[in-house]
Amino acid sequence: MDTTKPLIAESGLPEIVLPASIASLRRRVFDLAWPVIGENFLQTMLGIVDTIMVARLGPGALAGVGAAIQLMFFVISALSATSVGSSVLVAQAVGAQDLDQASRLAKQSLVWSVIISIPLLLIGLIAAEPLIGIFGMEPEYTQIGADYLRVTMGTLSVLTLMLLGSGVLRGIGDSRTPMLIALFANVINVIFTYGLIFGELGMPELGAVGSAWGTFISRVFGFGILFWVMWRGVKGVSIRGADGWWPDWKLARQILNIGIPAATEQMLNSVGFLTMSIVVAQLGTLALAAHRVALNAMSVSFLPGMGFALAATALVGQSIGARRPDEAKAVTRIAAQWALVWMCALAVVFFFFAEQIIAIFTPDPTVVALGGAGLRAIALTQPFWAISMVNSGGLRGTGNTQYPLRVGTSGIWAAVILGRSLSTHLGVG
Repeated sequence: MDTTKPLIAESGLPEIVLPASIASLRRRVFDLAWPVIGENFLQTMLGIVDTIMVARLGPGALAGVGAAIQLMFFVISALSATSVGSSVLVAQAVGAQDLDQASRLAKQSLVWSVIISIPLLLIGLIAAEPLIGIFGMEPEYTQIGADYLRVTMGTLSVLTLMLLGSGVLRGIGDSRTPMLIALFANVINVIFTYGLIFGELGMPELGAVGSAWGTFISRVFGFGILFWVMWRGVKGVSIRGADGWWPDWKLARQILNIGIPAATEQMLNSVGFLTMSIVVAQLGTLALAAHRVALNAMSVSFLPGMGFALAATALVGQSIGARRPDEAKAVTRIAAQWALVWMCALAVVFFFFAEQIIAIFTPDPTVVALGGAGLRAIALTQPFWAISMVNSGGLRGTGNTQYPLRVGTSGIWAAVILGRSLSTHLGVG
């Protein structure tokens, strides 16, 4: 079967009238989505806490770390191929009640995530300075970014495994466990990041790079718990046992046929955001720092859309596996409605309290003014992001990752082109 095409169309089955009521579907969507939103919020908080602590070292350190984090977004996007593909296929296997296949897919996803991460890890370790150098910052800030990037790239496999494990559990239908693990990781991150940046709690003072080590340590603890949960098994799906660990090219192709277009979409989007950051960097260090803070705030506004999109992917995948296309359509529609309500509410908060939100990260008045103006513009886009994110998530649940790739990247790169024109050629700043 070509898993890059929607399984609704391939099944050839008539649409089934479902016994499930709209109310029960709303409950299923919300019950799966809210822990995903909580998990993503906690994962986002890892970056936000780091940003707040690094900001105390000055705008230059903030810009250097921000540049490294922007590059890491691109790398994580490249590694999302196995996460997206396995989540969809595990969900479809669970919907079809084929738990042995779901377990094999979980094992293969872990194996291939490590294999794919190795070349990216080597590139990051060898080429840290040239990569950070593309932002054109002062040498001392470029060095901060390069040091941060080396640590995070050196620990890439742990981050990949943690993201992959969470994706597999969501495909099974368990979104609460990843959220609780993320909560635990956040507590560990705050302790070690604070201690390693400022030399407190008996730890060495590492400066900005201490935030990278703190985040890494927290993710090691998080993945250890996640691996234990998957080893024990969830809803009949387990990675226990020696069978199924040897790399299987057939299963890898199935995973990557779905995952590569989704990863390509995220990579091109990350390159778009990266390109915009490079454009902003030409306006000065303060502008880049403001841009970094605004993107952190934007990541919070995306949480409902991401949560309901991932819930749609998992539930649509299960519905397709169970041959219930009507349910898949209803789930996507309900998830889009939930996301629209929440993201519109956040848009109102961001628009009217933009400067106050930016001031949480830094007291610098120039950064606050620049970041606040950007955040108001971001607020106006929230309803459109909500609809786009959730419907893309629903399509991925059917196995169709090509259409979201074309639509999503077109929008991002149109924004990049317009942004460069407005900021440089037309002098808007």
